[in-house]
Amino acid sequence: MILVKRMCAPTCIVVILIFLLSNCSSKTNTDKRMAKALKIHESALTIDTHCDTPMHLLRSSFDLGQRHEPGEKGSGNIDFPRMKEGGLDAQFFAIYVSQKERTPQGHAKAKKLADDLIDAVKKACSLYPELVELAAAPEDAYRLESLGKRAIYMGMENGYPIGKDLSLLPYFYDRGIRYITLCHSSNNEICDSATDFNGPEWNGLSPFGEKVIHEMNRLGMIIDVSHLSDSSFYDVLRLTKAPVVATHSCCRSLCDHKRNVTDDMLIALAKNGGVIQMCFVSSFVKKAKPNPKREAALDSLRTKYGDYEQLTDPQVKEEYQNAYYEILEHYAGKKATVRDLVDHIDHAVRLVGIDHVGIGTDFDGGGELEDCDDVTLLPNVTVELLRRGYSEEDIRKIWGGNFIRVFREVIRTAQELKTAGS
Repeated sequence: MILVKRMCAPTCIVVILIFLLSNCSSKTNTDKRMAKALKIHESALTIDTHCDTPMHLLRSSFDLGQRHEPGEKGSGNIDFPRMKEGGLDAQFFAIYVSQKERTPQGHAKAKKLADDLIDAVKKACSLYPELVELAAAPEDAYRLESLGKRAIYMGMENGYPIGKDLSLLPYFYDRGIRYITLCHSSNNEICDSATDFNGPEWNGLSPFGEKVIHEMNRLGMIIDVSHLSDSSFYDVLRLTKAPVVATHSCCRSLCDHKRNVTDDMLIALAKNGGVIQMCFVSSFVKKAKPNPKREAALDSLRTKYGDYEQLTDPQVKEEYQNAYYEILEHYAGKKATVRDLVDHIDHAVRLVGIDHVGIGTDFDGGGELEDCDDVTLLPNVTVELLRRGYSEEDIRKIWGGNFIRVFREVIRTAQELKTAGS
């Protein structure tokens, strides 16, 4: 595979590393392909529909406007300067709230944390107006691209902060939230999760969840079906009037994980007009080999601290996080590669066509590939797509065109619903 590699000097984006080839004509073809891929990547509107970077803003003094050296401790996967280096034009920042007690008090705390995260994202953007700008509409991405700025959108990961209050949907929409991942790792008041240890609670959407779907359609808010149980997924498609998106998921037939979607789900998503945004979490991309030493270390960590989701002391939570990432680094297994990721794109394209695939890295939330572990290396995806014969038009669709189409359709549907109801 042709790889884009980082340079040590922070002022440079990437250096092209070409594997030695046996004849000059092959090398010339490789050089041309690399140059073409980088040109396409730079000119295309590139959108990543999911990252968990906002969590850094509340945990530490992380400064999104300063470049952090990739690979260094605490550098994360994304900052504003590295977005430019990697040719990423638009990023959806996830306003993620982990789930705790499903009580009025628990929901109120979740709403406050969501508001705090939104405020932190807005503040980070306001500090660097020359680099980025908050975005809310599809056209903002193109406008800011033309100005040489990055577009920062916000989506909410987990509908838990909504609780049972439907009025919070327009509230968060007005605050800038443009999609909601209906649930996360556990069932909530909206629907069942794919990964709740206790199994299904609602056997799909709850009665309140059905109202949420109608209200999101009315508002023009994108419905994200990542993390949903299969039954919840099909309930959403049964009720929605607008296309939906899986903002960070992969194909279950290539990697048997509950978080991934089956072929039947992909077909249903395409019939709905929606898009699956391929995720960089290695365990969603390729089944990992057993790593008993790492699992034993993680078990010991859980025994010492208990359930992370139930921890309330910020210092204890930080200790847990540091220990957790040290274990992952010390007992690191082999990660999936860009080629493995593009296998998922190939599969989806063969099954449902080029118009239903995109990219949602889950950077800073576990999304890392062996040869694309931060935003500066995103051109490697474009190189691999071109190597496999995807046309420039195809690549533009995958990198943003398909998602923008859905974004616009969601807004158009909302306008039609409002007109019909007036």
